[in-house]
This record gives sequence, C-alpha cells and structure tokens, in this order.
Amino acid sequence: MKIKKTASLILPTFNEKDNIVPLVLKCREVLSASTAEFEILVVDDNSPDRTWEVAAGLRHTVPELRIIHRIENQGLTASLREGIGLCRYDVIIWMDADFSHPPEKILQMLFMLDEGFDICVNSRYVVGGGEDRVGKGNVLQMSLSLMLNWLIRFVLFTSFADYTSGFVAVRREVFKKLILRGDYGEYFISFIFDALSHGYKVCELPYFCMPRRCGESKTGGNLLDYFKRGRKYISTTFRCRWGALGR
Repeated sequence: MKIKKTASLILPTFNEKDNIVPLVLKCREVLSASTAEFEILVVDDNSPDRTWEVAAGLRHTVPELRIIHRIENQGLTASLREGIGLCRYDVIIWMDADFSHPPEKILQMLFMLDEGFDICVNSRYVVGGGEDRVGKGNVLQMSLSLMLNWLIRFVLFTSFADYTSGFVAVRREVFKKLILRGDYGEYFISFIFDALSHGYKVCELPYFCMPRRCGESKTGGNLLDYFKRGRKYISTTFRCRWGALGR
C-alpha cells in the first residue's frame, strides 16, 4: 500500500559506521514500498569513525540518498534542524540510526498522516508498545526513562505518553510555526508540548524499542550520565510549564 504523500527521512549520525549501511538499505526498502517519492538524509556530525564516508559508498545503489557532513555547531538538535531545513518533501521523518527504532514502523506513521494527523509519534508507552533492550546500562536506562516520562506527563499534557521518543513523522507545514529547541533529547519534550499547545493533531502509535545493533549509546551507561541528561529533560519540562503559565 502506498500513501499519497512524499517523504524525507533524516538519520542523524555520530559513530554509526557499522549500522548505517544496513539501516539505509532497510529504510529505502520500506519507503519505496509505501511512498510515491522519498529521500534519505544522513546528517553526520563529523564522526571519528567516518560514518559519512561509509554512507557515501551507497550513493550509486541508493540514488535517493543525500549526505550532509557537518563540521560546526554539532549536536543532535542542531543536526535535526539542519536536516529539516534541507528536506524537499511533504512529510519529514526522523529516527535513531542504531536500529533501536525499527524501520518497518515508519509505514504506520505515514498512514496516519495520510489520514489527517499533523504529527505521528511511535511510542513505547501506549498499549501495544514497549522496550526490549539489553546490555550495559539498558535496564537502568529503561527504568529511568519510564519514570522520567511519568513525571513529564504529570507536569505537561497527560494525554501524551512518550515525551522522549524521537521516532516521529511530521507534516512539513508544522515547521512554519514550530522549531526544535534544546541540546540533546530534551528537544522532543518542548516540540511535543508546543505542538499540543498550538492545537496540532498528534497521535501516538505503538512500537517496541529494540537493542542497538552495534556501537555505544550516546546517552551513556551509568547513573551519572543519566543524571546529567535527565537534569536537562526536567529543566526543559518545567520551563515549558512555566512559560505556558506566564502566557
């Protein structure tokens, strides 16, 4: 089944050389079966493992592939903003580049956008979703992520469940009003809060978050790393709420 809309997929990368080739090929397979026209943007933050160079080797077999090799102003949110600015098509999608976000789940988001939603998020915390992560730090990461999301829901909109998903499809018109703000994963909290505050139609769809296939997590693997990240998530949450109360 093919949807009517065209799609741009952003894959922000940093040291993902062992994941990027199979991921791009799988994403191309999914998109070619479900959209009329698409592109895949690998937005790389000058990875020491030269992920951008490995991805560039696919250009002859994946004509839809574009490589953005970033040298300055590095960081996840900055990478996504640059990628969004370069996208050409109706729908803008982004996801992690480590296979924790299954490419097959892109289709369900595209289908719901075709049905009239503005933003569709693949969520671990709705009925039918969950996590299947193993390895160093992942049990701790899963537990803290769940608790963090419950806190964010309590402070912001309880109708939304996965404020740290980062697996999303958005109509490009949304970015005429909204921008991504933040440094790392906390950008998603303010993005969803702003979208709901502006009255955009947002839906969540279930998916299982899988273990990363190769490489090291960018979030970290110990309690101190999670505390540093979580502090920004919590401050972003309360800043959204204080800003809303002040309007």
